[in-house]
Amino acid sequence: MKPTSDILATEAQAEASESPVPDLDSSELYTNRELSWLGFNERVLELAEDERTPLLERAKFLAIYTTNLDEFMMVRVAGLHDQVDAGIDARKADGLSPVQTIERIAEATRELGRRQMRQWEDEVCPALTERGIRVTACADCGEEELAEIDRIFHEQVFPVLTPLAVGPGRPFPYISNLSLSLAVWVRDPVKDTELFARVKVPREVLPRFIEIGEGTYVPLEAVIARNLGTLFPGMEVRRHAAFRVTRDADFDVSDEADDLLRAVEQELRQRRFGEVVRLEVGSEMDADLRSFLIEQLRVEENEVEDVDGLLDLSDLWEICGIDGFQELREDPWKPVSAGPFAADDGKPDVLTAMRAGDRLVHHPYDSFASSVERLVEQSVNDPDVLAIKMTVYRTSDDSELVPLLIKAAERGKQAVCLVELKARFDERRNINWARALEEAGAHVVHGLPGLKTHAKALLVVRREGNGVRHYVHVGTGNYHAKTARLYEDFGLFTTNRQITSDVAALFNALTGASRTPGYGKALVAPEWMRDGLLREIEETVQAHRDGKEARIVMKMNSLVDKRCIRALYEASRAGVRVDLNIRGISCLRAGVPGVSENIRVVSVVGRFLEHCRAYGFLRGDERRWFIGSADLMPRNLDTRMELLIPVEDPAARGEIEDTLERCLADDTFAWDLLPDDSWERRTGASRSVHRELMERASERAARDRATAETPAAER
Repeated sequence: MKPTSDILATEAQAEASESPVPDLDSSELYTNRELSWLGFNERVLELAEDERTPLLERAKFLAIYTTNLDEFMMVRVAGLHDQVDAGIDARKADGLSPVQTIERIAEATRELGRRQMRQWEDEVCPALTERGIRVTACADCGEEELAEIDRIFHEQVFPVLTPLAVGPGRPFPYISNLSLSLAVWVRDPVKDTELFARVKVPREVLPRFIEIGEGTYVPLEAVIARNLGTLFPGMEVRRHAAFRVTRDADFDVSDEADDLLRAVEQELRQRRFGEVVRLEVGSEMDADLRSFLIEQLRVEENEVEDVDGLLDLSDLWEICGIDGFQELREDPWKPVSAGPFAADDGKPDVLTAMRAGDRLVHHPYDSFASSVERLVEQSVNDPDVLAIKMTVYRTSDDSELVPLLIKAAERGKQAVCLVELKARFDERRNINWARALEEAGAHVVHGLPGLKTHAKALLVVRREGNGVRHYVHVGTGNYHAKTARLYEDFGLFTTNRQITSDVAALFNALTGASRTPGYGKALVAPEWMRDGLLREIEETVQAHRDGKEARIVMKMNSLVDKRCIRALYEASRAGVRVDLNIRGISCLRAGVPGVSENIRVVSVVGRFLEHCRAYGFLRGDERRWFIGSADLMPRNLDTRMELLIPVEDPAARGEIEDTLERCLADDTFAWDLLPDDSWERRTGASRSVHRELMERASERAARDRATAETPAAER
């Protein structure tokens, strides 16, 4: 009698062969990338709308929604406008033109914006007031509060304001990107003339929310608006309203520039002058003033958004940062140091731990400081370490890693840092680090022409015996201490000779511009990654056809690449179960009859930002897992240097698999992708992957402490 798995495989193949073969290239099977991203930001907004979310966390998600949307407008929407201006009708797999995409984005963002504002004005703000944090308008203040507002204006605000009038010899002023302004219409009673003036709200030097009493805050623009008469003495202020401009902030730098660093600096100076792609105006703005702004800023009506409330809720981060009120926040989480990375003095022997076997860390549950930063610190201080090499895509101003590399160079070690100057919105910080490293004598390179270096790799070369040993860390996230406490990422520490040899070859290719003929175990983009992953999918399909239990499990930020999506459709049609944990964009449509009914897509959006990339192929007793830097997007697979490495240690593989199962089972912060491209939130609220992994990390650390405190004779 045949095994059940053989029978099921035969039945699946028979059903697939009997059903009509669908056109897997049909635009109906692919979701628009930009609209899918808006679905992700809607999930962020839903967390702000969720009454189970602590109140200040709801305010935080309102701020995150705005920050996310700003970057989306500056880059993605700006790019679509560039295509339209250039007469390019570039249709992607979904079949929408740039014009159609812009129209749908405008429609969606307006509705989401109304939801966001209702949530702040009608729900979160009143609830904060009840709990002792009052954000209010001047009209709702008492006499003493108004006197305090006027005092603050004259002593702190008025000295830094610069009103700019428009008239003969006074052209319309330049409005900088994401700046908040007041549009003011004033009348000169002597000349009986009217003119327009712009007053920039100086958030760079003053807080957006001015405290006028304990727990009571007034928006800075309201403080200014109340005192416009002081700012325009002798003039009659006829009307005013707030507005905000978003500009094209994307740019391209020729990789053939003689000095890439200088070229990036020049483009950064030009970024602030990008074309306007969005104008936000207060809904109270009268029609004439609104029309004047539209004309002067040269925007179309569909680029204007009327906001019924407070403009730019990204500044709610200030409210979230108010001291105290812990009852309105999530319980604090401190990453733990467990296993071989635990030490009483906080300085574990990472190199010895790595020699004993592969070690997997999972941030933010595991400490970044006692693992990644400690590896570099220990290597800098070890006289037998000859070289330290690392990639920097994004890092923080308070990073320990780059200063440690500088110290390594000063001590005569080979310190090599590949600094990606074109990491969007981190260019200036990376330029500063590159200069500091060069001044210390470190070797600084900026990657290969035409490619961004997005790989996350750290290589230590240590003299041991008559030769050297390579110690490698490969991560799914950036070497960024701050985000390591907020972003969920895996990192593998290994001395596996084949993997370390691959990473060493990658660094040689990046610094020496050599052409690597291939890699032993690593999947490296752009040459080999896509084909390697497609091969793994094909082998999993074949295993299913051979009667083995087969499954594909993937975790990533975004799934856009058409060839990869097509391969997953083919796997589903063959009867292979495909489970995808995708935080953000999914251009794949799940649950389509005859195409993707065996594919499940789950998104987790919650306390921590799901950020890791892990690709699993389960074939009978074989477990193939890869982790690394790449999402399945054309930009990652075709125009970036990306790195995925296999995870071969059984315990590490088991931890990755366990984490993915928890993500797929989450019913508190998880959404399911439906066949119509909408996302449905799960409501069971019995399981949260973030809570479970915090508990798991705490229990592991407690066991390690107990073991360490137990006398050796009793163990």
